[in-house]
Amino acid sequence: MRRIFCHLISAAALLVFPFKADAAEPVAREPYGIGLEGFAYPYPVSMLPLNYDGEQVRMAYMDVAPAQPNGRAVVLLHGRNFPSSYWAPVIKTLSDAGYRVVVPDQIGFGKSSKPSAELHFDTLARNTIALLDHLQIAKADIVAHSLGGMLGVRIARAYPDRIHHLLLAAPIGLEDYRLYVPPTPTEKILDNEDKLTAEGYRKQLQTNYSLKLPPDQVTPFIDARFNIKGSSEYPRWLRAFASSGQMIYREPVAHEIPLITQPTLFIMGADDHNAPGKPNAPEALRPKMGQNAELAKALAAKMPNANAEVILNTGHLVFLEAPAKFNELMLAFLASR
Repeated sequence: MRRIFCHLISAAALLVFPFKADAAEPVAREPYGIGLEGFAYPYPVSMLPLNYDGEQVRMAYMDVAPAQPNGRAVVLLHGRNFPSSYWAPVIKTLSDAGYRVVVPDQIGFGKSSKPSAELHFDTLARNTIALLDHLQIAKADIVAHSLGGMLGVRIARAYPDRIHHLLLAAPIGLEDYRLYVPPTPTEKILDNEDKLTAEGYRKQLQTNYSLKLPPDQVTPFIDARFNIKGSSEYPRWLRAFASSGQMIYREPVAHEIPLITQPTLFIMGADDHNAPGKPNAPEALRPKMGQNAELAKALAAKMPNANAEVILNTGHLVFLEAPAKFNELMLAFLASR
């Protein structure tokens, strides 16, 4: 499976001029569109037209049919800094097990439209349900990573009859970041993100996510972020990205998690201490943030039907860093009644 994913990564990397990690400046980049035009996805991408606060947008998604269907569907929800293409090895695992796999890029991310309106979890949840309606899927399982975990919580709370199982893979939002981090003006976020370099971003990912992946597997995430800077629509992408950060901060879900009644499994990396906004928190409070494995165990203990599994020597990208253990836990959980 690792070989398959590396092959997909290599295919994407061939589309661009690579970034040299040891160079002071990035080499010239072949620009992508802000819909990641030019960036390879592992399966065909379709578009669902939607109305987003009065604006006509399109939601990109992959819909992967299994060779031997088991009659069930799984929706994969991506994180903030990752295109949904990074789910490639999980898609294959689930498809081989008989699941229909639906993999959207949320509005504001990946190959989907970047709206001028602010992003909100309620709207993203409604869009995801609209996609299930479009595909005539009455009920599905959710496997969600990082920011996608916050969205998965909101979907499970707002549309409980549409969800069988909820698997939260290294989710963020297990604590209320407002208790530690003061509000940050959107213009400051825009300025900071615009000044970020590709090498700075690589270091940011490695530090924030405790990555255990080799550099060649991280490069596509760098490309997906920085090859769009040559697009004339880059300011629109940047504002959507800033809005997603504000959404995480302003719309916490930690208080709702204990109220989830569907079977829920947290799969956490023991070394994952990611906490959005942590550098902006007072220094005395920073060590208290991002104790994610412990937070997941404490939340699971408060829920009627939940469990937390922690994988040692693993960071935030738990399904890529420990694929065999992750797949074992995921398939057993989804098969449970």
